[in-house]
Amino acid sequence: MNPVPNVSFEDTAIAFADKSDAELYKTYLLFAAMNNNSLVKMGGGLMKKALSWNLPVKFLIKKSIFEQFCGGETIQECKPTIQKLGASGIGTILDYSVEGESNEESFDHTVQEIISTVEMAANSTHIPFSVFKVTGVADPALLAKAQTDQELTPTEKAAYGRARARVKAICQRAYERGVRVFIDAEESWLQETIDQLCYEMMELYNQERPIVYNTYQLYRHDRLDVIKRDYENAVKRGYYLGGKLVRGAYMEKEARVAQEKGYRNPINPSKQATDDLYNEALKFCLEHIDRIAICAGTHNEDSCYLLMQLMAQHHLAPQDERIYFAQLLGMSDNLSYNLAHAGYKVAKYVPYGPVEAVMPYLLRRADENTAIAGQSSREFSLGFPFRMKPKTWTTLNPS
Repeated sequence: MNPVPNVSFEDTAIAFADKSDAELYKTYLLFAAMNNNSLVKMGGGLMKKALSWNLPVKFLIKKSIFEQFCGGETIQECKPTIQKLGASGIGTILDYSVEGESNEESFDHTVQEIISTVEMAANSTHIPFSVFKVTGVADPALLAKAQTDQELTPTEKAAYGRARARVKAICQRAYERGVRVFIDAEESWLQETIDQLCYEMMELYNQERPIVYNTYQLYRHDRLDVIKRDYENAVKRGYYLGGKLVRGAYMEKEARVAQEKGYRNPINPSKQATDDLYNEALKFCLEHIDRIAICAGTHNEDSCYLLMQLMAQHHLAPQDERIYFAQLLGMSDNLSYNLAHAGYKVAKYVPYGPVEAVMPYLLRRADENTAIAGQSSREFSLGFPFRMKPKTWTTLNPS
């Protein structure tokens, strides 16, 4: 067994080394606000109304919540963030986070935008992955219908063919440029369709090494079984399985739809059950690392410590390219920076897009930080400079 590097997620001197006093104080104020559920609900509604009324609030949004969680409005605007993260050994995953558009023109535009991120990744040592959502290039209603036993109309079949061609165009360019690409997970009533597209792309492009990664939401009680099934299929068909492991992003919606339609809720009955399943998935993937490459997308300290221990048990170096840790920009810097400092492969999701178009993403971030037990409070307690231990603060700011 290799020794586990000594990593402390309490080490704020490393976590906040590249941030000024002003940046830390601003982060503190933002997370203090997000600790207030009423303020988040009211503020989110006011921001949406102000933008819809064309009130001059874009600058305020861009300098506050947008700047915390997004890299910029364009790929070019993200470059300073990419460089800053890269200087600390942290990669960037450019995430085009425009939501709500669902027409052929927007789908084609999204394909070109994702291909642009692939091209940038191919020419940068700081961008290890690209990522996209299938609903960014295909109608969600069409994906949902394709998952049922209903036969698609000729028009729908043609639309589905175009959607598949868009997914293939992205994955093929990623393969040609040697860039790994994540296909994000979505709601359960779309996921089987997304899975099938992903398996098809893996069989095409993962023959030599993992290029295409599927995403597994471990808050669903069936996902570990799916990972095991996917591994067996990959072995049988002779390709590598790429897997991004996350806890999940649609819990309330999944529970509501399951109740409305009268089927079993696909979500685990408790947070502990999700944590246990996530950690079991990590164990399974490390036991089969010869065929599986993973990205552990997690803000959970225990899961990060477990993955470090598993890597040591399996004699895997922190720099092993088959294993990445990932967190969202603006969150859990105590994980990202300390892991990178210890030599592990780490990347940050860096969303980007026009402020107005990214608002749904930003409001979801604010809601999730308020709703997830302890998350905003954790950022709140770590981010305020005057709450840091004096020794740590002196180390961070020698002056």
